[in-house]
Amino acid sequence: MVDQHNLKKHQKSRPSTQNGISKAEAWRRRAPLLPALIFTIVVTQVPFLVTIWYSLRSWNLLRPEGNIFVGVENFVDIFGDSTFRGAAVNSVLITLGCVFAAMVLGIAFALLLDRSFKGRGLARTLLITPFLIMPVAGATLWSVSMLNPTYGLVNWALGLVGIPAVDWTTSYPVISILMALVWQWTPFMMLLVLAGLQAQPKDVLEAAQMDGANWAKTFVSVTLPHLRRYIELGVLLGAIYVVNTFDQIYLMTAGGPGTASANLPFYIYQRAFLGFDIGQAAAMGVVVVIGTIVIASFALRLIFRSFETKD
Repeated sequence: MVDQHNLKKHQKSRPSTQNGISKAEAWRRRAPLLPALIFTIVVTQVPFLVTIWYSLRSWNLLRPEGNIFVGVENFVDIFGDSTFRGAAVNSVLITLGCVFAAMVLGIAFALLLDRSFKGRGLARTLLITPFLIMPVAGATLWSVSMLNPTYGLVNWALGLVGIPAVDWTTSYPVISILMALVWQWTPFMMLLVLAGLQAQPKDVLEAAQMDGANWAKTFVSVTLPHLRRYIELGVLLGAIYVVNTFDQIYLMTAGGPGTASANLPFYIYQRAFLGFDIGQAAAMGVVVVIGTIVIASFALRLIFRSFETKD
């Protein structure tokens, strides 16, 4: 009894630990990260809080005397705005279309580069290049050199088979934007899938071949399940970045014709810097941020769950 009492007293006198690390030691290890945490809060959370404050006010820079508190009226107005709904639909279409097409092409190119052939290093470098080009330069390249209705390379290639020239950015603005985005994001998807292919155990593929499985069956039953985590990660990261697309829309179509190709970031830009309606632009920004956080959190939970699952 005496020994047990002394043991309990000794345990109470010792500093609390977790996994063998004292609280003081844990804080000492976290201390170098505090400046980065403070910087992140200052440059992200403080502006977001200010944006929320602006979203609750009716403030147009052309009418500064009308800067009054209106509560959630801005949010009610934007959900009743047909242009905002159209921009939201365009954001979904552009994001899903780009991510899906880029992932399919990325898987195809990754399968090709996973094989040994002469000049593979040069081919890999050329396929990666579009992702290294600045979005502004890529959008200008597609608008001027590829899709120009008079001397664009796409119309020249179509003319070889008797198809008349098409004014792509005017007649098919969303498809034009998708071409430029898919060209830019395919290398990113390819690199992720290629990393997954090179991490695949070779003995599993050999076992499938010994069992008589052909290439197509091996890919569907063995390789594709192995690539699931890499594909999910590529889809998540690609969607987060593509949903914020601005450069291609601004330089290729300017949101037109009318607002046919405007997505949410571009429409927010128009309301804030062309219409000077700070209140409603801020409300739109808050809605977009919250929606993105909800979707990204759900997707991250699914990805982490798949990584925790043992093969």
